[in-house]
Amino acid sequence: MELKATETDALTDYLNYYAPLIGDARTRQVFQGTVKGIIGAESLVCAHASRATHSPELAAGENSEQRIRRMVNEEMTKRSTLDAASLTQRLRARGVAQLRGAKEVWIMADGSDLHKPYARRMAGLMRVLKLDKSELVNGYRTLNAFGIGPQRRGILYHRLRAASSETEEFVSEPQEVQTMLRTVIAATRALDATITWGLDSGFDDDAVWATIWTADQHLVCRLCHLNRLVEQRLDDGRWQTVSLAQAADRLHHLAVVETALVVQKRGQKCAKRQKVKAHIAACPVRLTYPVASRREKPGATRQKMVWLVRVELEGLDWEPWWLLTDLPVLDAAGAVKVFRIYRQRWSADASRTFKVTKECLGWEEVQLLDLKGIRNLVALGWVAAGFLYELGLTFEWPELRLLARLGGWEARQDPERRPGKIVLMRGLRRLLDLAATEAILTDEIATHGSLPPRLAALVRRATAA
Repeated sequence: MELKATETDALTDYLNYYAPLIGDARTRQVFQGTVKGIIGAESLVCAHASRATHSPELAAGENSEQRIRRMVNEEMTKRSTLDAASLTQRLRARGVAQLRGAKEVWIMADGSDLHKPYARRMAGLMRVLKLDKSELVNGYRTLNAFGIGPQRRGILYHRLRAASSETEEFVSEPQEVQTMLRTVIAATRALDATITWGLDSGFDDDAVWATIWTADQHLVCRLCHLNRLVEQRLDDGRWQTVSLAQAADRLHHLAVVETALVVQKRGQKCAKRQKVKAHIAACPVRLTYPVASRREKPGATRQKMVWLVRVELEGLDWEPWWLLTDLPVLDAAGAVKVFRIYRQRWSADASRTFKVTKECLGWEEVQLLDLKGIRNLVALGWVAAGFLYELGLTFEWPELRLLARLGGWEARQDPERRPGKIVLMRGLRRLLDLAATEAILTDEIATHGSLPPRLAALVRRATAA
């Protein structure tokens, strides 16, 4: 039985984008095999990603696990620059290219934690909150950002933070956040687009907002508390200093919008995807914030008109979403736009974008002792995630429909119910399994002349069917 070589596929084309970082053919083979193995195994465990069933590039070779470990620990070759910083820089350039041409781009920033509660010897372990926020466990903090356009999206930043060590200078978390902001702002200047950041309550910080506003970009940020002092204009035209909680007394109801969320309503036993009504109210306030700029004197401040927005979800025992934005919220259309931006941020964190890397690519399963290797392997996980995000460009693509079918997806009556990244990854994994199987069978035929008769008959029946 003769098996033809698998044609160049979309994943191989995507991985070729990283070729400038690779200095020799052997490293290229291990790099491509590792990313395919991460997708196929749903894990960053080197032993799992190296299995022949997940990667045709690693199927024919020996000691595949050790080859992956040597690559991520930068021991394989000095002619390649496959470190975390270089990979994420290339990933960011790819993300910007994906977003080029969009008139409006939303950037979602996230500070996800990588939990390693049972790890003791991994380098640079920090104390991070468990998902239920009940206690602190070992792990790492990360900073991530990705951009969303009308049709495309791209990863713009990733950084794994670790405890200070003798080999690294200590950098505080606010400094790390500023580095992320400046890096992404510099990268997105090439886009002729209106940029709006979607931020959770961890970014409720004057310094964060000042950096974004100084770059002429916009934000929608969930507030951590309502104690911040602002100014509110009274009916007689005077400005009065009040807290955000006091300013909320003058909110005006603007819109009611229906959206689909995975939630547990009152009286329900468990959460499910269902329609929810959101009631949106807003009022303008004037915010004074410090400016950190070389062109300004030390201690200089600026004032900016912003809007305090309250979102109440009907039928849920949730606290309202309190948002602050510099986007004008003057009518129902403005209120709905702000809601959509933060809903996208909430959805991205809770169930979609970061779930792919947290759960579907198994980034919390990383098992290396060296901090450099840990960062490099997690960065490779984000490279794999970058391909998965690019799969969702348009459901009209026949390739996408086939991957959805292979992933077990069935068409719904609601045309808006499209397959998610998890289903598409499941379908892609089946294709990778097929490619790996072909590579192993080809090697078996080359080594022994043919397949065992009964297995050859089985393969012929399967291909004939």
